Amino acid sequence: MPKVTLFKQDGSTAGEVELNEAVFGIEPNESVIFDAVIMQRASLRQGTHAVKNRSAVRGGGRKPWRQKGTGRARQGSTRSPQWVGGGVVFGPTPRSYSYKLPRKVRRLALNSVLSQKVLENNLVVVDALSFDAPKTQDFKAVLANLDVTTKTLLILEGDNANTYLSARNIPNVKVIDDYNVNVLDVVNYDKVIITQAALSTVEEALA
Repeated sequence: MPKVTLFKQDGSTAGEVELNEAVFGIEPNESVIFDAVIMQRASLRQGTHAVKNRSAVRGGGRKPWRQKGTGRARQGSTRSPQWVGGGVVFGPTPRSYSYKLPRKVRRLALNSVLSQKVLENNLVVVDALSFDAPKTQDFKAVLANLDVTTKTLLILEGDNANTYLSARNIPNVKVIDDYNVNVLDVVNYDKVIITQAALSTVEEALA
């Protein structure tokens, strides 16, 4: 089983913690990680793009000239696509870009990125994070104690409100709870800090 150092909030060590090998000890599958990232990024697209086709453009209700006898090509509306100010042909319309990968594939991708963080020594496990009141400076001190200076993803147990409020406004720090761990966030951030309580929840969900 892979092991990592268990830290305290003040930066001192509290021994080691064994990680679940099925979650944090597999060989990362880069192809599956790529598929999961593309899926998440596609699902984030708003898809609100829209153009007006000939039925949506204002005007053009009357036939511009009679069908025969003018010498010009027959026209039924000034809002046909070939006219200036006419409708757009085959333009984008509102749609959803989201799709889903199979559940086992999504789980493999998440286990792969978590295992990659362990291999790169970028997973920091803290026994607990607790603050008497929300205060950003206190959490900045914790980052300094843990010697974390890069983009950081903080994974907390769900009921840790003071820590969440203390960390959410710090640049390059994102806070999520243990039930919302996802591939895109883990890939986007260099370091992952996770509390021991959140670690147990993640291992239980993904093992």
